[in-house]
Parts: sequence; C-alpha cells; structure tokens
Amino acid sequence: MDKIDRYKGCMLGLATGDALGTTLEFMEPGSFNPIDEIVGGGAFNLQPGQWTDDTAMSLCLAKSLTAKQAFDPVDQLERYARWYTEGYMSSTGMCIGLGRTTHIALEKFLDTHQAYCGPVQFDTAGNGSIMRLAAVPLFFADDVAMATQMSGVSSKTTHGNPLAVDACRYFGSIISGIVQGKSKEEVLSDKYEPAPNYWNANPLVSEIETIRQGSFKRLEPPQIEGSGFVIKSLEAALWAFYKSTTFRDGCMMAVNLGDDADTTGAVYGQMAGAYYGINGIPDTWLSKIARRDLIESLAEDLFKLCTSRASN
Repeated sequence: MDKIDRYKGCMLGLATGDALGTTLEFMEPGSFNPIDEIVGGGAFNLQPGQWTDDTAMSLCLAKSLTAKQAFDPVDQLERYARWYTEGYMSSTGMCIGLGRTTHIALEKFLDTHQAYCGPVQFDTAGNGSIMRLAAVPLFFADDVAMATQMSGVSSKTTHGNPLAVDACRYFGSIISGIVQGKSKEEVLSDKYEPAPNYWNANPLVSEIETIRQGSFKRLEPPQIEGSGFVIKSLEAALWAFYKSTTFRDGCMMAVNLGDDADTTGAVYGQMAGAYYGINGIPDTWLSKIARRDLIESLAEDLFKLCTSRASN
C-alpha cells in the first residue's frame, strides 16, 4: 500500500468514525438498535456525514502543522479557539460537541494566551486529545520516537493530566508505526517499541502501561465501554481494532458501544484508517463525509511535509 493511502485513510477514518458514531452519542448500551450506516441525527441532529468536535479539532491541528510547517502550540490553540468562537473548521459552521476539559482550557487560553492550558486534575482526564491526534503522528511519522513524544506534548494544550498525555504518547506510537508499514500484530504487541528500549527509558503511567500489555485483548463489553474517560476510550478503540478484520466491522463494533460513540469511532478510525488505507473505508461511507476534499487535502499536505523532511 502506498503511504499516501495510509495518510488519507487515517484522516478520513477519523471523520468517518465520528460521523457514524454521532447518531448514538450519549445513548446507553442496550438502549438502541445497532447501526451499520451513516445516518446522522443523534444529539446534535446532524445530516448524514456531518461530524463533531473530534474531526473539527483534528483539522485545526492538521492546518496548524501544515501552515506553520512546525509544531506550534499557540497557533494550535488559536485555531481551536476560532472553532470554539466562530465554528472554524466545523462541518456545520458552528462549534458542536465542545467537551468540558477543552472548554476549560480554551477559556484559559483566551485569558492568558499561554501555550499549554490543559488542566491536570484527575477528573479532566477525558478523551479530547486522543480523538483529534492523527495529524501529529502523521507529521512526525518519519521518526516514530519523535512522533510518540510530540503526540504527548500535543495533549497538553487542552489536556494536561498524565493519563491523557500518555494515552496520546502510546496511541501516537501505534499510528506512526502503522504508517511506516508495521503489522497490526506488531503495533499491538507489548514488545512493540517506538525505538529500542523506549518504554523503559520513557515509561508510561501504570494505567496506560496496562493497556499496552494487552488489557483490550482480554476484555469484552461491559468491561469494554465507550466512555469519555481516556483510559476506557483508548481501550475500547483498541479492542475494536484488535477484534476485527475490516475497517467497517471494527468501526461498527466501536460506535455500537454507545455512550461517547462518536469519539470511540474517531479514535478507532484514525488507527484503522491508517492500517486499511483509504480504499479500506467503505465508499458508501466516504461519499457522505462532509468536507471530504479539505480532509484529503490536509492529509496530502501532511504527507508531503513528512516526506520532504525525511529526504533532507
């Protein structure tokens, strides 16, 4: 598979999982009939293919990385703030789905203009930084160790709790490894390292280390849940990826957990989209995705910048 197909798959996979899952957002497991198509509706009454904060923030992040050709946390926050106040990069022209921790961080940024505004308290360890992550491991994919490190740094703009930061580090290592062509079995193995002896030198907090050791391989719902808590969210997305063999099947497994369904879908979609590539995402789903041209264009820009840096 060409690497550009993985880039497009990663970014569009995020949007697809978001758009599929928004129908079931906030719905308790067992309270709905499982879905298998993008039909819109849900808590935000969206049109089929429209997506929420997960994708909007990921596009803000991708645009910052490509426009600045560098990791600039203040520029990232300025774009997030434009989404919050103006609907910049949204699918509807409005800010949809703003999470509590992100709201706290953006209000602080608007007051202080500081680079890292993410609160650190335990009750702010939500999934708002892993849901948007894709562009960071794609931008740094030529160096998986750097991609891992910067994925963690990217969390701190809005989510400073170590659980969220290390969820992003671990997840970024998986996405960048997949982009480099590593197998599903390798990146989901507890032997997988971004660089030799990396996790010993840069240990994960115990809760994320437990996931790295394969908790998602041994559990099933209701222990696996589509929660907004970053630990459960990451574990659910990994479970769906591990247990399935196609993008479609895994995405349905992820979103049909209910609860924070759009974000479980978005986290799964980044990883699975990179693995299966754009051609692995059902055409009937892709044809509905709002602002698809923009998403593909940003994926292409990320690919070009990463490739250019790797060749220098």
